[in-house]
Amino acid sequence: MTTQQSQEFGFGTQIRKSPYFDATVRWGAQGFSVYNHMYIPRDFGDPEQNFWNLVNTAILCDVAVERQVQITGPDAARFVQLLTPRDLSKLAVGQCKYVMITNNDGCILNDPVLLRLAEDKFWLSLADSDILLWAQGVAVHAGMDVHICEPDVSPLQLQGPNSGEIAKALFGEDIADLRYYWLREYTLDGIPLVVSRTGWSSELGYEIYLLDGSRGGDLWEAIMAAGEPFGLKPGHTSTIRRVEGGMLSYHADMDNQTNPFEVGLGRWAAVDTDLEFIGKAALTAIRDAGVTRQQVGLEIDGEALLAPNTRFWELSVNEAPVGKVTSAVYSPRLKKNIALAMVDCAAAALGTEIAVAMPDGVRLATVVEKPFYDPKKQITAASLSAATAPSAV
Repeated sequence: MTTQQSQEFGFGTQIRKSPYFDATVRWGAQGFSVYNHMYIPRDFGDPEQNFWNLVNTAILCDVAVERQVQITGPDAARFVQLLTPRDLSKLAVGQCKYVMITNNDGCILNDPVLLRLAEDKFWLSLADSDILLWAQGVAVHAGMDVHICEPDVSPLQLQGPNSGEIAKALFGEDIADLRYYWLREYTLDGIPLVVSRTGWSSELGYEIYLLDGSRGGDLWEAIMAAGEPFGLKPGHTSTIRRVEGGMLSYHADMDNQTNPFEVGLGRWAAVDTDLEFIGKAALTAIRDAGVTRQQVGLEIDGEALLAPNTRFWELSVNEAPVGKVTSAVYSPRLKKNIALAMVDCAAAALGTEIAVAMPDGVRLATVVEKPFYDPKKQITAASLSAATAPSAV
C-alpha cells in the first residue's frame, strides 16, 4: 500500500488514526478494527504466525486505542478510589494496578490498568468504552477538586520473551530492575515516554507510552531497529494467547451487565472496608447472595476452529439453555479448541459436558480449569533481575 493510500484509508474523520498508523501500514498491517473511536491493527498476515512470534521472540503492537483518562488535582487519589472497588490505599507513586470501573449496580464499565505517575496524577489506560465521559460525569456531582481529560498519550506494547533484551537495548541495563506492574519515565532520542511492565499478552512485556503524538513514526522505527537482532516482528494483540491466558476482553467476556464476582474478580471488590466507591452497596449484596452464573473454561471437541468466534455461541445441557461461549479459538500450542464461557452455576463444575451450538453444527464441550496455559502467570511476572522480586497485579 502506498503512502497516499495509507493516508486515505478510513471511514471518515470521526474514527481517529493513531500516531503509529502509517508506520503499521508500512510494516504490513492488512486489516483494522475500531476500538475507542480509533483504528487498531488486527491483521499482519497469519494470526498463528503472530502467536508464534509473540511466544518465541517478540512483537510490537500499536495499542494507542488504549486511551488514557488523566485525573489530576488535590482530590485525585480520593476520586480514583471512588471509581473502582479495588483497594488503592497502598498504591504507590510509580505503581500500576489492574482495576475495574463499576456502576451503581456493581457491574463493570471497563477494566483498565491504573498508573500512578505522581501523588496527584493518575492515568486510566482503558479497555473499549467511554470512561472519559463517565469520569467527567461523576466528577460533576462528586464535590472534589479534580481535572479530568484525555492527554496526548499513546501506548505501544512490546511483548514476548525477548522483550527484556530489546528494552535494555533501548533504555539501558537498569530497566531490568523495573518490577511487574511498575512504571518509569524515559527519554529516547528526545522522545518523552513512560514505560511500564504491563501488557495484554500473558507474556513478558512492556507498554511504552508516547507523550508526543507527533513522534509516533520515529518511536515505532526506533523500536523495530533495536529489536531486529532479537527477532522482533510487527504484530497485533493475539486472541490465541489471550484466551490461553484466560484474559478478559471487554464487550466479549464481560460488559455492563456483568459483575466482578461472575468473572473471578470478586477478590478485588473491597466491600468489607471503609472505602467509598460507586457500586459498593450492590457489590456487597451480590457477594452475600452469591451469583447465579460464572465464567468457565471450555475445551470444544472436533476439528480445529479456523478463526475466533464472531458471535456468541449458545450452550445447553440436556437441551436446556445454560449460557454462551464468549471467546473461542484454536490453540496450536495446546492443539485444542479452547474457550471462555458464561454459564449457569449449575453447569460450571469441572468435567460438565455442554453442547455448543456452532455455525457448523452442535459440538460437545467440557468444562476445564482456566487459564489454559501458565495458570500462575509465572511468565508475565518473571523477574529480569536477580535482585528484583515480582509484585502483585
